[in-house]
Amino acid sequence: MEQGPVGILERRSSGVLLHPTSLPGRQGCGDLGPAAYHFVDWLAAAGQSLWQVLPLNPVGPGNSPYQSFSSFAGSPLLIDLSSMVKRGWLPVERDPGFERQRCDYARITPWLMQRLRTAWRGFAQTANTAERQEFEDFCSLHRHWLDDYSLFMTLDSTYGTSWNHWPAPLARRDPSALADLAERNRPELEFWCFVQWQFMAQWQGLRRYAQSRGIQMVGDMALFVAHHSCDVWSNPDQYLLDADGEPTFVAGVPPDYFSHTGQRWGNPLYDWSAMQADGYAWWRARLAHQLQCTEVLRLDHFRGLESYWAIPRNEPNAVVGQWCDGPRDDFFDTLRQALGSLPLIAEDLGLISPEVIELRKRHGFPGMKILQFAFNDGPGNPYLPHNFEREVVAYTGTHDNNTCVGWWRGLDKAERDDVERYLGCEATTAINWAMLRAISQSVAQTVIYPFSDILGLDESHRMNTPGLDKGCWEWRFEWSQVDDTAATQLLQMTQAHGRVLP
Repeated sequence: MEQGPVGILERRSSGVLLHPTSLPGRQGCGDLGPAAYHFVDWLAAAGQSLWQVLPLNPVGPGNSPYQSFSSFAGSPLLIDLSSMVKRGWLPVERDPGFERQRCDYARITPWLMQRLRTAWRGFAQTANTAERQEFEDFCSLHRHWLDDYSLFMTLDSTYGTSWNHWPAPLARRDPSALADLAERNRPELEFWCFVQWQFMAQWQGLRRYAQSRGIQMVGDMALFVAHHSCDVWSNPDQYLLDADGEPTFVAGVPPDYFSHTGQRWGNPLYDWSAMQADGYAWWRARLAHQLQCTEVLRLDHFRGLESYWAIPRNEPNAVVGQWCDGPRDDFFDTLRQALGSLPLIAEDLGLISPEVIELRKRHGFPGMKILQFAFNDGPGNPYLPHNFEREVVAYTGTHDNNTCVGWWRGLDKAERDDVERYLGCEATTAINWAMLRAISQSVAQTVIYPFSDILGLDESHRMNTPGLDKGCWEWRFEWSQVDDTAATQLLQMTQAHGRVLP
């Protein structure tokens, strides 16, 4: 019997895609402070019931949240420093003068980490009994991943190389070497635990506020993890690695809509037989942790659980590779037995086989439909709104797409004519609202609007371009860009199409 989607995905609803790093603020990177609470209020005023974010983990190479040091930890860049000032752990500092329209990670990261270290010292010196107990409780509750994470970050700061190039006793996790490291670096380990405590406290505070305003959080989880990560260092036997700890094959996708050479992500591949042998214990812990942070979770690259593209490590791109079998039904059956309902959105974009679709439907996960993909194959194109099924989540575009306005500008006349015939004459004057309206009035149970499309921003406000390793993940907006009528217009559209929840 097929399992149905749960909770919010069972009702006709809508929401907005915006990663917290894109919020305004003085820290140089959007955070979980006042601007995030104001955005929740804006969503409520606009009649929305979902806020979708990208992975909240620490950013990795290229500032990507999909290449993180840890699949459990939260990003230090999202921590609101002003809350620590209010608690007396951090002195007031003048405006650092960061660029407001982009996240300049090279400047932001060292400045913010120094401020967090100052806050840690302030906490250590002045925290009251209740605050210290709260910190200890957090460390105890999350010890199953936090201890390894704090060790990993301490070693990363010390050696600055991939974990498999650390001194052998540390790379291979010799118990006596790790115990000696912990004894000699206790304050540093506690600092990394403090950072994670503050991230989680602030995120859960924002989440509770959102719930009080009728807003549910939709998270995002990358399928694969980075090679230089706590996940691989602490569980090397669960990945396809050689004797030196290097991946034998890496993850990616073959040539597709986004790139004629495919996408070579470089993540190590899982040893699915080893994972199956212990009942997917790491996955159970990972998914349980993520579902304590959000109500719904988008599972990136869902098709990799049916079959995945394995690229030989030395190949420069993703053209050469082979399809290998994923864990398929056994994976989801085991997780559901351990965790109960799985409120997942399956990211099923790209080269999707009938087997992938059947796997998704067998387990009742809604897939994704992207309107920007709809206008090249005639009226039968599955991304056209009249072909949607109820159990899908529809978007104008994702973080990997151009904005609607940028996409429209890149079309030739014949392509524009096709779009105008489908969307109507409004497309010539407000392409973003024509596209938003098309998915809103569709039969799709859930629709998600990128905030940049609500604002009608051009291609310079694109979040990510797949295949590029520079200039991505940096976009931010300013409240001055939010037209006074945007919330009203979105609310009226949402009401007209029956997406306002009681």
